[in-house]
Amino acid sequence: MTANILELSGISRSYSTRQGLFGKRVPVRAVDDVSLSLQEGQTLALVGESGSGKSTTGRIALGLERPNSGHVLFRGSELPPADTPAWRRMRAQMQMIYQDPLAALDRRLPILDQTREPLDIHDVGPASERNDKALAMLDAVGLNAGHAASLPSQLSGGQRQRAVLARALIMKPSLLVCDEPVSALDVSIQAQVVNLLMDLQRDLQLSLLFISHDLKVVRQVSQRMAVMYLGRIVEYGETRLLLSNSVHPYTRALISAVPVAGRRTRERIILTGEPPNPAARPAGCAFHPRCPIARSECANVSPAFTTLPDGRSVACHAVDGHPPIEEVGV
Repeated sequence: MTANILELSGISRSYSTRQGLFGKRVPVRAVDDVSLSLQEGQTLALVGESGSGKSTTGRIALGLERPNSGHVLFRGSELPPADTPAWRRMRAQMQMIYQDPLAALDRRLPILDQTREPLDIHDVGPASERNDKALAMLDAVGLNAGHAASLPSQLSGGQRQRAVLARALIMKPSLLVCDEPVSALDVSIQAQVVNLLMDLQRDLQLSLLFISHDLKVVRQVSQRMAVMYLGRIVEYGETRLLLSNSVHPYTRALISAVPVAGRRTRERIILTGEPPNPAARPAGCAFHPRCPIARSECANVSPAFTTLPDGRSVACHAVDGHPPIEEVGV
């Protein structure tokens, strides 16, 4: 069996917010008892609505934020405290791709300088060879010497994301956390960047934690998928199983909203209401106010995970009550 490169065990992260201008501060739990694992060379997708805690989970996985409880293991070792020498050494093996490439780049520096910068920070190799390494990495992601001399504002969105990839990969990391890496790009450019990312993963044996709301991209890139709702995982398993015959009503609603080419009509599951306020989380299952098949126990008892015969895990009281469905995959 392939070893796990990343393990999140029961991680939770809370913040505090003030109710009104002079109100008291109340806790907001952004991530609530999340456990996930990512195997070497594989891609784990993390999906859900905005505000579900996906990005916070990604930052915790990299040690950019410390969980209030739980543990993060990278190749079997717990992440050291942030900003320590041990943390910096480990972080060289773990990099992040952000949603907005322009915001992730320094607008005042040429792309070559920004690609080389991690080598300078970590003092990797002779200084005289670092420009050549940076140029080679830019070439690997499809950028040339002309792009290397350009400022970020002189590049297209796809070229900027390629530059962000080059800077993240220059240290030859083992793990990439990709936080909506193509959502800010045009559809025609998205496919190019996704294909590039998959090629680089194969060639460099990368492991990816892929955060996205685009289920069509998730289907293309990931082997396993975890669905988050209000800070908790509600369904977790092989991507092909979840997308072809999902069990949790929230997963089914997400999938039903994705248009399928060549199918004129499909059943659309419309969720009522808005996601609850994280500062006033509903009792029991947090999804029950919007759930079309909620039972009385859903409002009072938080569901435990049930492992199904196909290996997936589902947190739902009505897991046995879902009617058979026609394949609704994306």
